[in-house]
Order: sequence, then C-alpha cells, then structure tokens
Amino acid sequence: MNISSPIYITFGIYLVCVLLIGFVAYFATRNFGDYILGGRQLGSFVTAMSAGASDMSGWLLLGLPGAIYLSGLSSTWIAIGLVIGAYLNWLFVAGRLRAHTEVNNDALTLPEYFHHRFGAKNKTIRVISALIILFFFTIYCASGIVAGSELFQSLFPDINYETALMLGAGATIIYTFIGGFLAVSWTDTMQASLMFFALLLVPVMVYLNLGGMNELHSAIATASTTHSKHYGSLLFGTSFIGIISAASWGLGYFGQPHILARFMAVDSVKSMAKARRIGMSWMVLCLFGSCAVGYFGIAFFGDHPHLTQAMAVTVNGQTSINSERIFIALSTLLFNPWVAGVVLSAILAAIMSTLSCQLLVCSSAITEDFYKGLIRPNASQKELVWLGRIMVLVVALVAIGIAQNPNNSVLGLVSYAWAGFGAAFGPVVIFSLFWKNMTSAGALAGMVGGAVVVVVWKSMNTGLYEIIPGFIACSLLIWLVSKMTPASANALHQRFDKGYNAYHDNF
Repeated sequence: MNISSPIYITFGIYLVCVLLIGFVAYFATRNFGDYILGGRQLGSFVTAMSAGASDMSGWLLLGLPGAIYLSGLSSTWIAIGLVIGAYLNWLFVAGRLRAHTEVNNDALTLPEYFHHRFGAKNKTIRVISALIILFFFTIYCASGIVAGSELFQSLFPDINYETALMLGAGATIIYTFIGGFLAVSWTDTMQASLMFFALLLVPVMVYLNLGGMNELHSAIATASTTHSKHYGSLLFGTSFIGIISAASWGLGYFGQPHILARFMAVDSVKSMAKARRIGMSWMVLCLFGSCAVGYFGIAFFGDHPHLTQAMAVTVNGQTSINSERIFIALSTLLFNPWVAGVVLSAILAAIMSTLSCQLLVCSSAITEDFYKGLIRPNASQKELVWLGRIMVLVVALVAIGIAQNPNNSVLGLVSYAWAGFGAAFGPVVIFSLFWKNMTSAGALAGMVGGAVVVVVWKSMNTGLYEIIPGFIACSLLIWLVSKMTPASANALHQRFDKGYNAYHDNF
C-alpha cells in the first residue's frame, strides 16, 4: 500500500477533530477576555499540557532530533538546560505571575501587565513590549510554518514548497481564528498527548529493530569511527562555549509570552503545584524521547546507510540530506502506514499547538496593547474579538512571507526568537515579581537593551548563544536605571505588595 493514502486519511481525521474543537470553543467565547485568556478558568491538567504543547513546537520532533543526529549526545545540553529552566519557571514565576497580573488591573497580556505594574504615566513600555512581541513572534511563527512544510514535503513529494507552506499553516489559522484561547488550550491537551505517545514509541521501535543495547552501542561506536565524531559523549565533540550556549536555552523560559500566558490563565494559584508536576513529567519524558530518536537514529542509519535517502530534500534542483527529517524518516521506515500516519500526526500537533498560541499572542498584542491601549480605549468586546481574529490572519500572512525561503532551519529560527524573548522579557518578569524598587524606566531600558544585544550579537557569529549576553545586559540595565530613576516608592511598593499578598494568601 502507498504510505501516502493512510497518512492522508489519518491527517484528515486529525484536522477535522481540531476544527470541531475550534467551533465548540467559538460558542464558549463570550468576550475578549475569553478569546485571549479563556476567562482565567483553566484547570491544572489543561494548563500543564497546554503550556508543554505550546512550548515544545515542531523543533521537538524535527530540530532537536536532527541536532542529536548530527553531533551526538553533546546536543542534549539543550534538553538539560530546558528542563532546569522550565522547572524554575514553574516554581518561582508561574504562581506569582498569575497573582500579579490579576491584581494589576486584571492584565490580559504581558505589555498590559508591565504598564500597570510600574504605573507608567505614558504608554511607552506597553507599546515597546508589544513591538518586541510582534518582531520575535513573527519569526517564531515562521519556524512553525517551515516545520509544517518540511512535514508535508517529506510525506507528499509531489507538492511544491509553497503549497506545503499553505497546508502546514492553513488548519492552525482557521481554528485559532474561530475559537481563540479556549480552542488553542483544548487542542493543545490532545496534541500534547499525541506528542507524548509518538516520542516514546519511535525510539522503542528503533531499539527493537537494532536488536538490543549491545548492538546499539556497537553501531554508535562504528559511526563515531567512520565520521570521526564523539557521538556517545556529553563533553567531547563540543567546546565549553558550546555546552554553555546549549544549556543556556533554559534562560529563555522566563520571558516566553506564549508560555507565561498559560500561567496567567490558570483558575487559581493553588492549581500551580499540581500543574507543575504534570507539566514537568510530560516534558522530561518527551525530551528524553526526542533525544533518543536522534541518538538511536545514528545507529540505525549507520547500519542502513542506503536508507538515509528517506531524509533527502531537493531545493533548487540540488538534493541533500536534511537531518531535521530523521523523525519522519524513521516513522515511515519502521511502522505500518496506518500507525505511521498516527505517529506523524504528532509533528503536525507540535507545529499547530505552538503556532496557534503564537498567533494568538501576536493578535492580543495588536488588539489589546495598540488598538485598545492607544486608539479606541472604549472599544466594545465584540469589536475587540473580531479585530483579534483579523490580526491572527495578518500575522500569519507575514510569517508565511518570512517562511518562503526553503533554506530556513526550524531550530535556527526558533533559537533566534527564543533568545529574543528570553533576553528582552525574562529579567523584566523576574525583577517585577521579586524586587519592589524596579521602575518603569528600568524595565524599559532592560527590555530594549536585551532585545538589541540579541540582534547585534546574532550578527557577530561569536559561537556564544545570544541569549547569554542579552540576558545579562537586560538585568544590568534594569538594576542600574532603576537606581538612577527613583519613582514614587509608595506607589511602586503598594503595587508590588498587592501581588505579593495575593500570591501568598492563595498559595
């Protein structure tokens, strides 16, 4: 049987399911607060799964396994850093942010929270933070669209890159447009479950195909000798800067608007502990599976070098092996076509879950922070909801334009946007929750400084991940400028104390 036929059917069933969820969410969306944050009514399980699914985009099944396949276990420092960063984010930021955003005028977005938290008399901090969100999230959205096009081109080689782009983005745009935050969160729960299943099943099948642990180690050793690489080592085969850069991905968690939005939407601070346990368990197992796919793939294709053509991609008439397609290749080679269809739907799930929430955050930045914040403060709820839907389409079209370059790397686009948010917003969020004396000027200086350093450092190609200098620059600027520009201490302290008390009263 042609593998395309079962996959067409499986993908079709999956897409129908998410679209139905979108329509159900449409009727549950009564106002703009529902459209953007689901009315702050998410339970522990949905919060945990939605945060995980929106975090782990297509790079979890494409970019990370591809990086492991190319360089071996030294790339797992990315996963190690992410686990540490995510845990600290759940432990120290999640509950506090939920409490602080609610007492600060029930803020629906990060820019709105910053505006009210620091009591800015003008709206500069709100506008600048919204612009940073739009810049980096449009790039982030493009990474999801590129991942989708890679999936469709691998499975259906008869379609061109442009058609694959539209297929990868189309369904996500539709259900986000219709159902908003509720649709995104409910579908994330289903998509996270599918990703969990696929990332554990594929490495198990590769392991069984190889014949056991001895055969796996032997194949890895042979591949290491053949390619003169230290595939089986965490330390060798990379530099100290390489390890620090990979592990520093964990810093990004403190500033990712699409993940922080899940914390803001949970029904209460008390739900966070349970959500943290569920979310971290899911994350650790999924990252383990993702790394295992890449690592076991080294052994599998070392034993079957002729099968590497399953990862081939043709761009401008030139055919090459794209390591980011290793999960797709292993799934199509090892599974019955019907099972492969279900497993590969996990890639589509990962792409759609992250792309949808990114589109929604961009839409909320334009609608809540530009339109309502600057142009029409008294806009009706219906007007805001429909403008939000239109902005989903606009941002999606811009992201599709960025994704037109077929040479774009999923991991490369994600790493740039991840660093931008981590450096621009991470220290601002942390300081706002733990330091009473942080001022609006300090927050704005840190935010702009962190974003600029990321952009400039990226162009320098130093080998050091740009999130590190960006995060440091943002933190120093927050502290220095806040010390130099003292605001009304009483007002700052009152706003901080309200959030502090709300968190501890409900903890």
